[in-house]
Amino acid sequence: MAGNLDTALIRTFITVAEKASMTAAASTLHLTQGAVSQQVRRLEDVLGASLFERDRRGLRLTGAGERLFGRARQILALNDEIWTEMTGDVQRGQVRLGVPFDLVGKGISPVLKSYNAAFSQVELSLVCAASPDLKAGLAAGDIDVALIEEPVGQGSGECLRIERLVWVGAKGGTARAKRPLPVSMVSQSCAFRPAVFNALESRKVAWRTVFESGNIEATAVTVRTDMAVTVWLAATVPDDLEIMNDDPELPSLPAFAINMYWMPDGAKPAVRALADHMRNHLFGKDGPQP
Repeated sequence: MAGNLDTALIRTFITVAEKASMTAAASTLHLTQGAVSQQVRRLEDVLGASLFERDRRGLRLTGAGERLFGRARQILALNDEIWTEMTGDVQRGQVRLGVPFDLVGKGISPVLKSYNAAFSQVELSLVCAASPDLKAGLAAGDIDVALIEEPVGQGSGECLRIERLVWVGAKGGTARAKRPLPVSMVSQSCAFRPAVFNALESRKVAWRTVFESGNIEATAVTVRTDMAVTVWLAATVPDDLEIMNDDPELPSLPAFAINMYWMPDGAKPAVRALADHMRNHLFGKDGPQP
C-alpha cells in the first residue's frame, strides 16, 4: 500500500538541501534548528533512508537524497500551483521576468509555456538584457525575477544550473585561425566579456571585436557567415554552429552559473510560482548541472 508524503516535510527537506545547512534552513523557514532537524528525521523515517551526510563544506545529499531532490521539488511546485489556483491567491497583474539574451531560446521556452498554462490570468512580460543590466533592473524594482549569468561562486543568487562557457564558430569556418582573432559579443556589458578577453590576454592571443550591438541574432549572423567567433554557454549553442573544443590556439574558458535573483519576502504568489517554474523547468532539468 502506498504511503503519503507530508509536503511540510518535503519543503523543509528542499530548503535544507538548497542551503546545505540546518541553521540557514531554520532561518529561511522561520523555525528553530531543532524543529528542522526533527522534520528531516521524520522524513527519513518515513522513507527508510538517510537523506543527508556532513562533509567539510556542510550538509550534502546522500544518494537517496539526490534521488528524492528533483522529484520533491516537482511535488512541491505542483502542490503550490494547486493551492494558489484553488484558493485564488494568484493576483492579477504583471510579473516581469529578466533573462539574458542567450537564454531566451532553448532555456526559457518550456518555463514560459508551463507558467502561462498554469497561471493564464497573470500577465507575464519578458525583459531581455545583459546580466549586469538585469541586476540593476532588479535593484531598481523594474524586474520581479531575474536569471543572471555569473562566474561560478561569485553570485549570491540561487544557482539553477552550471554550464561550460565555450568558443563557438561556423561549421568548417576559418575565422578561428585569423589574427587578430575576430570576436563577436552581444554587448559591451555582456557578463562573459571580461572572462573572454582576460583569457585571450593571458594566452597572448591578439583579438579585435567585430560586433557589439545588443542583438544576439545579429551576433549569430556574424558567426554563421564566418566573420567572427563568439562564446556561449554550451547548452545554448544553436545546432547549426560548432563548439570548438579541439582548438589548441583558443584559451580555455571558465564555467558560469545561471543564478536566480528575486525578492521572496512579500513576493506575490504569482512571482513565487514563477520562481518554482524556474527551478523545475529550466532546460528541462531539475537542479544545478555539473
